[in-house]
Amino acid sequence: MGRQRSIDRDKVLDTAEEIVATQGAAGLTIDSVAKAMGISKGGVQYCFGSKDALIDAMFDRWGKVYQQVFDDIAGSEPDPQTIVQAHMQATCSSDQASSAKAAGLMATLIQTPEHLDSTREWYRSRIAGLDLTTEQGRKARLAFLATEGAFMLRFFGFMDIDQREWDEMFGDLQKWVLNETARKG
Repeated sequence: MGRQRSIDRDKVLDTAEEIVATQGAAGLTIDSVAKAMGISKGGVQYCFGSKDALIDAMFDRWGKVYQQVFDDIAGSEPDPQTIVQAHMQATCSSDQASSAKAAGLMATLIQTPEHLDSTREWYRSRIAGLDLTTEQGRKARLAFLATEGAFMLRFFGFMDIDQREWDEMFGDLQKWVLNETARKG
């Protein structure tokens, strides 16, 4: 009897991300991942149990990458203003492939309301500590919203934004909205 082949969870996640990127969130099924990998549906289910667990793992993996970049910029105990600035810099400096994966994962939210709730909480937490009675707090909120708007326009393909324009937009946000010299992440 032959040795049982092991399935690499990261390769399954890579395949799932590729499916979302090329076919959209609707194309992500246990069966589509299995076919793309040349394994059985049971093999995918062995790794993740269900489509929801697979999506959870995709979010966890992307979240860890983002959080590492964010933490490197923000430091250990950032104030609310620094949280927004670190988010802006992490978004600006994120490579195209990572950002495209993140956008693809966001598209899965439409199909999975339970992920939408946690994402709403995450977004709210990014600006929760801002003092919106001050001009500085309101500007930071505006910078956060502009960051997310630019991200979604670019990575959902609603607007072609090349790297030069992308960098200029974030420089403008730092300079004009947050009244700072642009920091490189």
